Amino acid sequence: MNGVREIDRRECPQLLATAPVGRIVHTSRTLAELLPVPFCLHADSVAVVRTSAASQLAGAIGRAVIALQADEADPAVRSGWSVVVAERTTVVSDLAERERLCERRPRSWRTSHHDVFFPVEPELVTGTEPGERRMVHDARRTQGDAM
Repeated sequence: MNGVREIDRRECPQLLATAPVGRIVHTSRTLAELLPVPFCLHADSVAVVRTSAASQLAGAIGRAVIALQADEADPAVRSGWSVVVAERTTVVSDLAERERLCERRPRSWRTSHHDVFFPVEPELVTGTEPGERRMVHDARRTQGDAM
């Protein structure tokens, strides 16, 4: 039971939906850059990020593979999960889609009049959880059955 369990691809969007903030990884001058970002899930489990058109992140869109990682951790019981979604992405250019996303969310920490939206579609999806989470879950279930 120790170690890491791979989370089923179908479960990953459900976990992502519970995370208010993720981390975007992209390359900048041949180095990896990591930025915290708010995001929301959209149709078909697509994560959507909104950022200022003047940001470094907006400049990386279309030139690099973008990875979005979100997680949850509880060090007290050594439990948690991590999900990564990666793909090449482009800015949403359809005006109707952009207006719909603007009304719906996601919020941006760097809002400007020239915000851009970009989807991170589930092309490559991975998820992991430590074995301790299952052990704690199993122990709680066993205690509940004994009562």
